[in-house]
Amino acid sequence: MSEPTPTPSPLAPTIGFEGFAALDIRVGTIIKAEAFPQARKPAFKLLIDFGPAIGTRRSSAQITEHYTIEDLVGRQVAAVVNFKPRQIGPFISEVLTLGFPDAAGKVVLIGPTQPVPNGGRLF
Repeated sequence: MSEPTPTPSPLAPTIGFEGFAALDIRVGTIIKAEAFPQARKPAFKLLIDFGPAIGTRRSSAQITEHYTIEDLVGRQVAAVVNFKPRQIGPFISEVLTLGFPDAAGKVVLIGPTQPVPNGGRLF
């Protein structure tokens, strides 16, 4: 029996281009992934390389349903790099790694379908 499809979230309020431009969404390559047993919900700790201008940043991501540590290393992902760092248990998450919910509400990462230089900005 399949799980019910989650109800889509309502459309966010309309913003101007300036609102979109304020988000700095970049591509990076996961160079390290490890278990995060202290997280309240199952998660991994990621170290992501965003290229020489930004460097490496850390992220906590609840992506254990679809990915293993081995799947993640070397994968390019999109992340918001200009949020304030967030304390998650004993870990500081510096970027928000982006994904979409699958039919069961579990995160599926987004990233380029072909290799691109780390640090490229979404437009």
